[in-house]
Amino acid sequence: MVTSTSGIVSMGDTPKDVCKIAIVGFGTVGRAVAHLLYSRKGEHWLHLTHVCNRDVARKKVDWAENHVRWTDVIDDVLGSDVEIVVELIGGLQPAYEWVRRALESGKSVVTANKQLIAQHGSELLEIARAHGQQLLFGACVAGGVPVLSGLCEGLAGDRLFKVCGILNGTCNYILTRIESGTSFQGALEEAQQAGFAEADPTDDIDGFDARAKLVVLSRVGLNAESTPQAVLCRSIRPVTPIDFEYAHELGCTIRQVSRAELHDGKLFAAVEPTLVPRDSPLAAVSGGQNLIISTGEFGGDTVFAGHGAGGNPTAVAVVSDLLQLARQRNRAIPAPPTFSVLPYDVSQDFETSQYLRFVVNDTPGIIAALAGVLSKHQINIDAVFQRPGYEKTTLPFVITLEPCKTSKAEAALAQMREFPFLAQSPYRMPILR
Repeated sequence: MVTSTSGIVSMGDTPKDVCKIAIVGFGTVGRAVAHLLYSRKGEHWLHLTHVCNRDVARKKVDWAENHVRWTDVIDDVLGSDVEIVVELIGGLQPAYEWVRRALESGKSVVTANKQLIAQHGSELLEIARAHGQQLLFGACVAGGVPVLSGLCEGLAGDRLFKVCGILNGTCNYILTRIESGTSFQGALEEAQQAGFAEADPTDDIDGFDARAKLVVLSRVGLNAESTPQAVLCRSIRPVTPIDFEYAHELGCTIRQVSRAELHDGKLFAAVEPTLVPRDSPLAAVSGGQNLIISTGEFGGDTVFAGHGAGGNPTAVAVVSDLLQLARQRNRAIPAPPTFSVLPYDVSQDFETSQYLRFVVNDTPGIIAALAGVLSKHQINIDAVFQRPGYEKTTLPFVITLEPCKTSKAEAALAQMREFPFLAQSPYRMPILR
C-alpha cells in the first residue's frame, strides 16, 4: 500500500477497506469537498477516483492526484467500481435521473440538492432501500449545521411538532441592509457584489430555496410529507425601510421565516417575511448564518445555528455523510433510514397576530373605513401607528391585528384594496409572539 502526502490512498495496492468516491458536479461545493478530502491527511480511507462535470476540461485542477478520472459522461461513473456518488450539480434534471440510476446500479449517494430531496426524497429513499443502498442528504438544509441528523437521531426520543427558522442567508443579508435604510434594490446589488446573491436571485428572495428546505425539515423532523408547491411562499421584495421603523416600535425586526407546525391533523407551513421580537434567537441571526428551532412535546425547544451558506460549510456536511457511509462498510450495513412519513393536508392558514402597512392619500375617515372592513370580517384591531413627517399624499401607517386566521386577514385586505384613498396596495406580514 502506498499513501500519498495528501493522505488519500493512491491507486497502487489499495486496501479492501478503501471507499471509492465520485464527485458529480465540480462547482464551488464540489471543489470544497475535494479540498476537504485532500486536507484530512491520513484520517480516513475516502478515495476520490472520478470527477464528472459538463465541459470537464475547464474544471481540472492541478492539485488533484493523477489517478482521478475526469469525465463529462455519467456512464463512466455509473459503470465504474465507485461505491458512493456525491451529487452536487443541483436542480431536478439531470440530477433526479442520475441519482436514481446510481442507486439502482448499487451505489450509495450523498447529495446537497434540496430541490431534489424536497420533490423526490421519499421516492429515492424507497429506491435506495430496495437496492440495499443509502441516500444521505445532511447538506440539504443549513449547510454545515447538522440539523437533519440532529432531528432524525439526536431528538429521536421526542415527538416534534414544530420547526421554525431562518434558512436563507441571502434574504437575511438583504433584510439587514434594508433595516439600515438601504432600498431593496440597493441591498440586492450589494448582496450580489459581496457574493451573497446570485445573478438571478429569484429562488432566494422569493422564498423558493427556503421552501424546499422547509419541506425537507418537515419530512425528517415532523415525519410529515408535503410538496414545495403546497407550501405558501412569499417574497421579501415588498419590505421597505419604513416597515423596519414600525417593527422597531413594536419591539421587533423583520426576517424571512420558514415555519411548519402539526396542528389539528394538518401541516401548517409557510415561508414569508415576518416580524420577530428583538429578543428572539431569530432576530440575532446575521449574514449567511442559519438558525432552526425545533419544538418537541417532551423536550421543548432545541436551537441549531451556524453558517449555512458557502462551499466550505456545505462541504463539511457532505464529507460528514461520506464518513458515516464509509464507517459502515466493514460492519453489517444497517437498512437505510426510514421515516414514518405520513401525508398531510397542507394549510397556510396560521392563526397569528398580523401587521398591515398602508400608504394613503390622507383624507378624513380612512381609519373608520378600514375598521369597518375588519369588523365585517370579525377581526379585532390591536393598535394603530402613524409616524410624523411624511407627505399627506403618500402617508404610511400601520394597523396591527389581534390573532386571527391568515385567510380572514387576506379576505379583509382584498376588500380594502378597492378603497380610492390607497396610494399603494396594502402589505401584510405575520407577527411571531
